[in-house]
Amino acid sequence: MSQIYRLLDQVEGPIFLHVNQRWNRAALNRLFALLTLMGGATFSLLVSAAIGFFAPGHWSTAGWQALAAVALSHVPVFLAKRSAPRKRPYQIYPQATTGRSPLKDPSFPSGHTTAGFAMLTPWMIAEPLLIPLLLPIAVGIGLSRIYFGLHFPSDTLAGALLGSATAMLVSLWIV
Repeated sequence: MSQIYRLLDQVEGPIFLHVNQRWNRAALNRLFALLTLMGGATFSLLVSAAIGFFAPGHWSTAGWQALAAVALSHVPVFLAKRSAPRKRPYQIYPQATTGRSPLKDPSFPSGHTTAGFAMLTPWMIAEPLLIPLLLPIAVGIGLSRIYFGLHFPSDTLAGALLGSATAMLVSLWIV
């Protein structure tokens, strides 16, 4: 697995460094801090549960689907981080810009991106007209993780696929 990661690092390193180093601006710091917060487990679980409890009709169903998808999608995230550990980008690139307390657990896949897509996909399914609003938010959650030096692009891509796929399966189960 380490040979695959070395190859990915060679391909993704320049992309990571471009986003992490060249995009660093005060306005983006605030935007990406908000987006990364939205991908956190506490936010995604609480918002999904609140919508499940308090929203009417199909929005309530989408809230319960989001809650289940966020919770269930973290099982494969946990397993992947343990079975195929990957160093975080800031551990490979000392010049990387990170936040106050960089994470120490493995990088692959991005749990925040997984949670973001798992939470937002049921709402996009419930109301496709929201896709132009919600999809950029979900993508922004993934970009925030690269911006803050915590994930490579493939970590966030895997998280996006994992979160979306889990949410789609859950939407077939909870109707």
